[in-house]
Amino acid sequence: MIEVKINQESFAYDIHSLIKAFYPEEEVNVREKPEFTEETPLRMKASIGNEEIEFAVYENEALQKKSRVCVEDPERKLVKNQLKQLIYRVLSDYTGRKLPWGTLTGIRPVKIPMAMLEQGRSNVEIADYMRSAYLCSNEKTALAVSIANREREVLKGLDYQEGYSLYVGIPFCPSICLYCSFSSSPLNRWEKQVDTYLEALFSELRFLGKAYKGRKLNTIYVGGGTPTTLTEKQLHRLMCVLEEAFDYGQLRELTVEAGRPDSVTPEKFRTLKAHGVTRVSVNPQTMNQETLDIIGRRHTVEQTKEAFFMAREAGFDNINMDLIVGLPGEELPQVRHTLEELRTLGPDSITVHSLAVKRAARLKLFQEEYREMGLKNSQEIMDLAYQSCVEQGLYPYYLYRQKNMAGNFENVGYAKVDKAGIYNILIMEEKQTILAAGAGGASKFVFGAEHIERVENVKDVAQYIGRIEEMIERKRIFFAANHL
Repeated sequence: MIEVKINQESFAYDIHSLIKAFYPEEEVNVREKPEFTEETPLRMKASIGNEEIEFAVYENEALQKKSRVCVEDPERKLVKNQLKQLIYRVLSDYTGRKLPWGTLTGIRPVKIPMAMLEQGRSNVEIADYMRSAYLCSNEKTALAVSIANREREVLKGLDYQEGYSLYVGIPFCPSICLYCSFSSSPLNRWEKQVDTYLEALFSELRFLGKAYKGRKLNTIYVGGGTPTTLTEKQLHRLMCVLEEAFDYGQLRELTVEAGRPDSVTPEKFRTLKAHGVTRVSVNPQTMNQETLDIIGRRHTVEQTKEAFFMAREAGFDNINMDLIVGLPGEELPQVRHTLEELRTLGPDSITVHSLAVKRAARLKLFQEEYREMGLKNSQEIMDLAYQSCVEQGLYPYYLYRQKNMAGNFENVGYAKVDKAGIYNILIMEEKQTILAAGAGGASKFVFGAEHIERVENVKDVAQYIGRIEEMIERKRIFFAANHL
C-alpha cells in the first residue's frame, strides 16, 4: 500500500494514475485528509496552491525527496500538467526509473499529435511539445507522431458529420482466457440461448438501421467474445440482417473477429466472404503451446496455422493476427519464436498487445499463483516486435494504452500499406459516432472534439435478452433529445 495525501480532491485521479505507473503492483490510496492514517512505509504528499505546487516522498516517516515549482498559469489543465511533471521528476529520481510515455497515463496518446497536425503544426513542433509538456521518450514521441500521420492519411475522405460506424457484439467464446475481462460468456453455458440472443440483437440492429437511415455507414466491426462461435447458419443470418438493415453504399470495411482458431471452419470463412466481409482476425496471442495451455486457449499452435490457411483459401487478403506480450512465463526467446512463426504465415496486419491485467480477469484474482512464472515486458521485447513487423512490410497505424499494462507500454497495430483497420483508428481517435449493438455494447456519439456522449447496453447476456426493449428505448430517447 502507498498512501498519498492531497489537498485538492479534483486532482486525485491524475495523481493516482501516475503513481500507479511507477508502482503497478502496489495498491495506491489517494485521499484528501488532514493526516496519514495507514501504517505504511511509503507515503507521499501533494500540495497544490495558487502560487506553488509541492510534492514529497516519505519512507518510514523520514523525508526522502521533496520538490516544488511555481505555478505558471492558474488554468486547471496547465496546473495539472505542472503537477504531473513535478511528481514524475520526483519519483523518477527516487526510483531511478523513467516511464517511456512520461506523464501520459491516458489510453489515447496519439490524439495529441493528431489534433496538432489538424491545427497545421509540423512534426518537429509536435515532437518538441510532447517531450517538453509530457516528458515522453524520444522513441514513444516518434512512434506517436508517425502513427498520427498515417491515421490522418487512412481517414482522409471520411465524413465525420454524416458518417458513422457500427459495432456488433457477439459475447460468446469457446472458453474464457485467463487474462480476459471483456463481456464474454462460455458457449457451453449459453448454447441453447444463442438464437434467442441473436433475435434480440437483430431487433436492436433493425432499430439502429432505421434510426440512421440516410447517413453514411463507413465501417462495421463484428467482435466479442468470438463471433465465429456462431454456427455457419447463424453467421449467415447475422450477415443477412446487417445487409437488410443498413445501406452498404459507403462501406469501406467490414471486419469479423475469427479470433479463436478452435471456433472456425472452412464453411464459416466461405460464408463470411460471400457476405462481403473484407477483413478477419485470427488471433494466436502466442505461438508457444505451453503458454496457450496456461492461459486457457483450448487450441493448438497447429490449429492457428490451419485457421489462417482456411481464411486465405476462402479468399481473404486482409487477415490480422493478435499477439500478447507479457504473458506468464514468456520472455524474449518466446516472443521471438512467436514472431518468427507469424513471419512464415505472412499476415496482412499484426496487433501487438501488452498484457493488461484488469480487475475482472482470473489472472488478477490468482496473480500470486502466476507471479513465479513472471508477467514481463520490456523495451527490448517491444523493439523486437517493431523490427519483426517492419521487416515484413507492416508499419504502425494505430496505438492505444490500458491501465495496468505490463511494463507500462502500449498496444500497437502494424499493417501493410493498404491494410490498416479503419475501425480501429476511429474507435481510438473518437472522430466519428460509433453505434454499438449487443450485450456490453457502448454507443459513442461524437458531437465535436470536446463533446462525446455514451449510451450503454447491459453486459449480462440474460439481462440483455430480457431487457432488449429497454436497450432500444434508451437509444430512442437519446436520439430524440439530440435531434438525431
